[in-house]
Amino acid sequence: MTSLIDRYDLILLDIDGVLVLGQQPIPGAAETIAAIRTKGVPLRFTTNSPRRRPGEAAEMLNKAGIGATADEVVTPTGIAAATLAQRLPSGAAVLVVGSDALRDEVAAVGLKPVNSADDRPQAVVQGFAPTIDWPSLAEAALTLQRPETLWLATNLDATWPSERGPVPGNGAFIAALTAATGREPDLSVGKPEPTLFQQQAKAHNAQHPLVVGDRLDTDIEGGRRAGFDTLLVLTGVTTPDMLADSDVHPTYIGESITHLLAELAALTDAVRR
Repeated sequence: MTSLIDRYDLILLDIDGVLVLGQQPIPGAAETIAAIRTKGVPLRFTTNSPRRRPGEAAEMLNKAGIGATADEVVTPTGIAAATLAQRLPSGAAVLVVGSDALRDEVAAVGLKPVNSADDRPQAVVQGFAPTIDWPSLAEAALTLQRPETLWLATNLDATWPSERGPVPGNGAFIAALTAATGREPDLSVGKPEPTLFQQQAKAHNAQHPLVVGDRLDTDIEGGRRAGFDTLLVLTGVTTPDMLADSDVHPTYIGESITHLLAELAALTDAVRR
């Protein structure tokens, strides 16, 4: 049997809403990942979430029964830190709103993570973390009152898919700061920006990658911008009604990640775009 994954030489998989909800595995996810590995098709877990280090994300997936290694997990934190390092002098103070993983990446490129506007940071970098609170948003708002301050977002996802349904994501916290300051981020490095996908395709010398995700505005749009085919799964944020109202059209639509194992002969125009 020839399945959908046989068409591609690299599978780029989102995590939240595709493989897990919170820390609970989505039915069929573990079996599908095992089948991809059996076929020998390389894969990478390309998440927009900056809240975990790659090793922590891999550990979470393994606990959910989905085999993964740290070097297979790609997050926007490294891209964000590298971008800051290109734009700021070595040792520059950066206000970090987000996870310890993001703070570590900023420090690793020779910049100084800080928590207060009183430290006169030259940039604010913002990524989702469940521990973000009012004091950290207040310090960011005070810092962003200086127009010369660079504001970089790891991603703009308005929501994050949890076991109980969508909850506020990084984009929601960014919207709060936009309302308070009248500013928007100067740039975002996560999906739908194509950089993350393009870097992985180049690293694997892949000619026909497939992007798999649950969000039209990030995963699918990012895949489109990279020039890659896409599979939208309906186990996360996107609903059929949202899909009907969107101008973003995936190459394929599936009820879940198990669609990757669908026989090509069984695919119809109803699930292909």
